[in-house]
Amino acid sequence: MPHLDDALAFARWLTGNRDDAEDVVQEACLKAFASIGGGAILRPRAWLLAIVRNAAFTWMAKNRPKWLLTPGDGTEMERLAGTGDAAFCETSIETPEAELIRKADAAAVREAVTALPVQLREVLILREFNDLSYREIADVLAVPIGTVMSRLSRARLLLAASIAEDHRG
Repeated sequence: MPHLDDALAFARWLTGNRDDAEDVVQEACLKAFASIGGGAILRPRAWLLAIVRNAAFTWMAKNRPKWLLTPGDGTEMERLAGTGDAAFCETSIETPEAELIRKADAAAVREAVTALPVQLREVLILREFNDLSYREIADVLAVPIGTVMSRLSRARLLLAASIAEDHRG
C-alpha cells in the first residue's frame, strides 16, 4: 500500500492514461497479493513496480492493436513541477508569468519524455520520477545495472537534445 501512488504514476506513464493505469494497477495488486507469501521481499517498491510493468505490457498487448504508447495526461510532471524543485521552478515567488513559464517547461519535458523509446522512457521515469536506485531499476526491468546506466544516459542525452531543440525553434 505505501507504494500504490508510485505504481499508479508508473502505470500512467506506460499506458498513457489514468483509467487504463488503474486497471493495470488493480491487476498488479491482485498478482502481488497472491504472491506475497512466497518469501521475504528485499525491495518491496521495486518488486511492486516490476509487477506493474509486467501487468501493463500484458494489458496493452491484449487491449491495444499495436504497442502504441500514447502520452500521459501529465499530472506527474505537474505534480513534480509544483514541488518547488529547482529543476522546474527557479523562484519561490509564483507570479502569473512564472507559473505560465513553469507549465510550459513542464509540458515540454512531458512531451520530450513521452517521445523517448519505451526502453529509455521507463528507465528515466523509474530513476527521475520514482527515485529508484540503479539496483532497484535493474530488478524491475530484469536487466544488468550496466544496461540501466547505459539506457539512462541515452535517455538523458535525448531528452536534453529534444528540449534544447524546442527552445531554439
